[in-house]
Amino acid sequence: MTQDSMYPPVDLRSDTVTLPTEQMYDRIASAPLGDDGLDGDPTALELEAEAARLLGKEAALYVPSATMANLLAILAQAGRQEVVLAEAASHIYVTERGAAALTGSFYQGIAGVDGAMDLGLLAQALGPGRNKLRTGLVCLETSHNNAGGAVLPLTHMQAVFAVARDAGAAVHLDGARLMNAAVALGVPAAEITAFADTVSLCLSKGLSAPMGAVLAGPADTIQRARWHRKLLGGSQRQVGIAAAAGLVAITTMVGRLADDHTVARRLAHGIGQLRGLSANEPQTNIVQVDVSATGLDAAQWEAALRKLGVLARTWGRHKLRCVTHRHTGEREIDTALEVFRSVAASAAA
Repeated sequence: MTQDSMYPPVDLRSDTVTLPTEQMYDRIASAPLGDDGLDGDPTALELEAEAARLLGKEAALYVPSATMANLLAILAQAGRQEVVLAEAASHIYVTERGAAALTGSFYQGIAGVDGAMDLGLLAQALGPGRNKLRTGLVCLETSHNNAGGAVLPLTHMQAVFAVARDAGAAVHLDGARLMNAAVALGVPAAEITAFADTVSLCLSKGLSAPMGAVLAGPADTIQRARWHRKLLGGSQRQVGIAAAAGLVAITTMVGRLADDHTVARRLAHGIGQLRGLSANEPQTNIVQVDVSATGLDAAQWEAALRKLGVLARTWGRHKLRCVTHRHTGEREIDTALEVFRSVAASAAA
């Protein structure tokens, strides 16, 4: 970012750039602490109990990241030489399946639309076959990162859950942005997670905690996950310092996610008015911008925006990803639109 930009900086790279709230800092300062690797950290235990209640599950486990939460769900539910099915554009399949080296499971992508896997292909993958490996786990994702923050319909999740159950497979929900999905649908999170055995929830995206995630599910599954967390080096001693912020995140920060969705729509609508640009109609807080008709590729756009104080991420050769969050209100979105307008005009000249 250049120092001489006429615009104030706007960071749209991710909702992970959010900073803790004052209430989080206060809770951190007063959090009771213990050794989470021995007899438990009381603040972490409180977070786990509250997360389990919120997500409608028997138990929960606090972990360093949602990636670890997803990995633990797989380790606890899918055996070695079993198959893990996931929608082909999902984060677990596209970004995290390198963990197969640790799990010993085989990952298979199922084609889908807007993050919802094709039910016919899923049934075929789960069906019997000669010399076919057993499917141990089916993975869903909502909201769906690579589908521009799309939210899975509850009817789709119910259908996936049913066909997986019939085949003897468990269902895991990658809910890194689950609360965005719940707000978009206007339902409690537990109404969504009813169609999954286990669910991960990231605390450091739009919920503004500085780090951490939770994995929730049946008590015996979470106990297995806790053991695997220890083997992976995930026990963090006086982790209540971080868990305290997570408690504030899940109890005070969910409702305001609607604001992020509103300004995301404002951003998408404004970008759609500019020559050569198009954007998805966001259901949540992710805007994907197609720059292919501008004569510049995504990397050139990213550099031009950065020079004028707007940070975005390339999402393939011809797409940018912009994510709204607590630090991007209407003023920041208007600034971003002015910068997009300036770059679009330069590209067209």
